[in-house]
Amino acid sequence: MSIIGESLGILAGIGSAIVFLPQAIKTISTRDTTGLSLSSYLIYCITMCLWTAYGVYLGSWQMMICNGISCAFALPILWIIIQNKR
Repeated sequence: MSIIGESLGILAGIGSAIVFLPQAIKTISTRDTTGLSLSSYLIYCITMCLWTAYGVYLGSWQMMICNGISCAFALPILWIIIQNKR
């Protein structure tokens, strides 16, 4: 793959990895999940775990790291949503 292709993939991965960081910070600090969808976060977390596993299978460190980080930011939000539903 070319340096341009690698760079585009890394930038896209970083963007998708940090997209949940502001929401994670807000949700963890306020514990407010009003308006957040349990099913959306559940599907998203499962999907990110699958993408991370696929990255392991392919040996793609970019895919493993970026999707793993994304999942690490989304999982606490999912956990708080589940706790608030109880």
